[in-house]
Amino acid sequence: MSHRGDTAYGTGHVDLVAVRRDGTAATGETTVVRLLSLLPAHWLCTLRSVGPDRIDLRIDLDGPVDRGAVRRAVAGALADRALDGWTEEP
Repeated sequence: MSHRGDTAYGTGHVDLVAVRRDGTAATGETTVVRLLSLLPAHWLCTLRSVGPDRIDLRIDLDGPVDRGAVRRAVAGALADRALDGWTEEP
């Protein structure tokens, strides 16, 4: 895979980590189901680990992919009211 700016060409992936910043928010085991349901259905997502306060997710990408679009989609999903208290780690 080669990289040019924010676009990956070929098969690649984006690793994402979401963390619970509010102890009253739903735990990771519940949050991951909602998060995955809010991401595009054609993305192949692999749950690398999930715990009460942390979700580690890999999204496999084929073809030209704008990593910024992936980040925006995840940010949009995390903005859902059901996911209050969760944020993506930079």
